[in-house]
Amino acid sequence: MTITTLLSEHWPAVKAIYEQGIATGDATFQTGAPGWEEWNTGHLPHSRLIAVEDGQVIGWAALSAVSGRCVYAGVAEVSVYVAAGHRGKKVGEMLLKALIDESERHDIWTLQAGIFPENIASLTIHNHCGFRQVGYREKIGKMWTGIWRDTVLLERRSRTAGVD
Repeated sequence: MTITTLLSEHWPAVKAIYEQGIATGDATFQTGAPGWEEWNTGHLPHSRLIAVEDGQVIGWAALSAVSGRCVYAGVAEVSVYVAAGHRGKKVGEMLLKALIDESERHDIWTLQAGIFPENIASLTIHNHCGFRQVGYREKIGKMWTGIWRDTVLLERRSRTAGVD
């Protein structure tokens, strides 16, 4: 497996993996994957990665800005998705570790993630990569099914970026 930069030509595979995550009901509040332009605009232009095995994209990771205010320029939200047939094989952890390294090269000092408490695999991966729980958001959002969901708020503070 190799990790490389996510480019627009990878979008069909990235979108399919995103849709698999959506289908689990425990990865996101989204009900469908956006088109490339919307996804591209909604994510930082750097720190976009894919995991590739045998020529196929098997996972992806990217960052979104948490705010447009300049004081939060070094704070980003993490997204990590792994293809259904490759979960449980450390792909997500390898992507997240690479994303952390990439984010620090771009002066991101804090990464955050909002994860459904039922998504034990994602919570475990983030914990292994140095994230800590900073909050629990009760009934923070309602699924399209009408069910309210909680999220665990995690963050990781860099030891190299933004330490001045």
